[in-house]
Amino acid sequence: MVSGKSHPTLASVRQNFRVVPLVMPVLERLYTAPMGTAFYKMNGLGNDFVVVDARARHVRFSAEVARRIGDRHRGVGFDQMLSIEPANGAGDVAMRIWNTDGSLSEACGNGTRCVADLLMAESKKDSVTIATAGGLLSCKREADGRVTVDMGEPKLEWQDIPLSERMDTRVLDIQLGPIDAPVLVGPSAVNMGNPHCIFFVADAEAHDLKKIGPMIEYHPLFPERANISLAQVRSKSEVRLRVWERGVGLTQACGSAACAATVAAARKKFTDRKVRIVLDGGTLDIEWRDDNHVLMTGPTELNYTGELSDRYFAS
Repeated sequence: MVSGKSHPTLASVRQNFRVVPLVMPVLERLYTAPMGTAFYKMNGLGNDFVVVDARARHVRFSAEVARRIGDRHRGVGFDQMLSIEPANGAGDVAMRIWNTDGSLSEACGNGTRCVADLLMAESKKDSVTIATAGGLLSCKREADGRVTVDMGEPKLEWQDIPLSERMDTRVLDIQLGPIDAPVLVGPSAVNMGNPHCIFFVADAEAHDLKKIGPMIEYHPLFPERANISLAQVRSKSEVRLRVWERGVGLTQACGSAACAATVAAARKKFTDRKVRIVLDGGTLDIEWRDDNHVLMTGPTELNYTGELSDRYFAS
C-alpha cells in the first residue's frame, strides 16, 4: 500500500541499511541532488510498473525510451511504464501506458490501481478519475486499503474486439493442435479497453503458455493482436487465470485480463458475475454489475523511488 507512506528519507536509509557515518555525505548527495527524471517502481500482484509523473515537467516519451527503461538488464525493467499527465478535459489526470516492446496499450487495470493509489495519497481523497486511451476510469479506496477501479463496460461485438471477420465472440473459430484432437479450441473474446482472448481449460497449469501465447497473440483474427489467457473454472465464484500480455509476455497478473475472463465466464454460464480471480501473483475480486460496468478490486505496493538518467531520453 502507498497510502500513508512518505517517500524514503535519508533517515530511513540510515536506519534500514545501517551505513557507517563516513559514507553518509556521499549518500546525502546521491539521495537529495536532482539527477534526472523521478519515478516510482510499483506493482499490483507482481505485475510491475515504472510510474513517471509528467504533470509539472515535460518528459519526452517514445517507443525507444520505453524499451530502454523496460530493459531488465540495462534499465529499470517493467511490465508497463505509466506516465501521469495533465488532464485534457475529462478526468483528474491523464495516463499513457507503454509496454516493454515500446507499443502503447489502451488499458492496464493493475497499473491504474497503482497510479490511483499514488494520486489519492497525494490529494488525501478516497477517489480519483483517470483518463486513458481506453476510457475514463473512476477509482476509489476501500475500507481495507485496497483500490477499486471501474473498468467500464466490456465490448463484446466482433468489430469492437476487434476481429478481422464476423464471429460469435463467445466461441471463436480458433484451435491449436491436430484437427482431430485439438489441444485448445473455441476461446472467447472480450475487449476491456484492450483485446483479450480467453481459453477455458480443465487445468491452467497443463499448457505451455510461453509457447502458446505469442502464437495466438499474432493470430490473423486479431488485427491489433491480443492478450491471451488460460482460465480454469474452479467454482461458480473462483477462476484460476494465467496470462500472456500483448507486447509484454508472461506476467504475474493482469487486471484487464481478470475482468475479461470474468465477463467471458459469466456469458458462458460457467460462473456468477462476482468472481475471485487467482493469478500467479495473487487474487483480484471482479464484479460484472447489472449496469454492465466491471469493477476490479485489489492491492498495490510501492517498491521504491528513483531517478532516470537523461541518457534514457537521449535521441
